[in-house]
Amino acid sequence: MESTRIDRWLWAVRLTKTRADAAAACRGGHVRVNDRPAKPATSVVPGDEVRARIGTTTRVVEVVQVIQKRVGAAVAATCLIDRTPKPPPEAAIPVARRERGAGRPTKRERRVLDEFRRQQGSPARDQLGGAVAPVFSRDRPPQWMCCSSRIRSTMSG
Repeated sequence: MESTRIDRWLWAVRLTKTRADAAAACRGGHVRVNDRPAKPATSVVPGDEVRARIGTTTRVVEVVQVIQKRVGAAVAATCLIDRTPKPPPEAAIPVARRERGAGRPTKRERRVLDEFRRQQGSPARDQLGGAVAPVFSRDRPPQWMCCSSRIRSTMSG
């Protein structure tokens, strides 16, 4: 019966970009063969189920054909059956966006944005008085501060 190493097979069927990436995934515990953790030298044979976490997705594939060397994408697709479950649909959250290169918003567009932000629960420009800029600190989460108070704090200190 023909078999090969799991790190070599993952690389050959193009689930990982390099064989070193496949070996690192195995050593990190991100690859399982038939629901058992796999080391890079674990053998795979046709019929085995391989679960590999590649990036943020977990791929579930069945080994159809064992290959030793990297082949073209069309041939690699015939060497496995992809049984990865489809991801759940993400809820569509409305996001205020402007076309790239449109410049600063007009006064009317600013009012629409402020109304949208007010409905979303984030602080609006007119609620804080003046233009709003995020202030970041390592010790606390981002806060909002208007430009006029920033000018006063720099003049007094």
